[in-house]
Amino acid sequence: MPMTTLTKALCACAATLILAMVAAVAPATAQFPAAPDDAAAGGAKGKKGAAGAGPTINGNWAGELTQVGSQTPYKFEIAINAKGAEAKYPDLDCIGKLTRVGSSKTYVFFVEVITKGSADKGGRCPDGTMTVARQGDNLALGWFGSVQGTTVVAYGTLKKK
Repeated sequence: MPMTTLTKALCACAATLILAMVAAVAPATAQFPAAPDDAAAGGAKGKKGAAGAGPTINGNWAGELTQVGSQTPYKFEIAINAKGAEAKYPDLDCIGKLTRVGSSKTYVFFVEVITKGSADKGGRCPDGTMTVARQGDNLALGWFGSVQGTTVVAYGTLKKK
């Protein structure tokens, strides 16, 4: 299916938004050095790997996500521990299992598979990827996925529950 001008514009807007989020979050996160208990977030001290070091993000977080192109944010919750994470979208009646696939000094990267409410099975939520970064006492989150060939981007700031 050829891309329409509107689709191209939305993709460009989404890419610009992601870059703006990274630019806004990176300086804020750099102000907060990694905590000593980072090893609990994904690996033993001194070991490096795909799910190794990164910011301390374990815990239960909640807030709202805004989808690019939508005026109405939706509720979002995430529970993160050393073994993985679970995302809940109460307004959309969806649940996702997140697998930690990597990290950097300031970001943690997840792949999300929807286990309840999957768009592939008639629900409202597609599988996707998630990037989170500690932002002081908050957690900045960016989500990226594709639905029927259309790029979908969402973002938000979460607070610890």
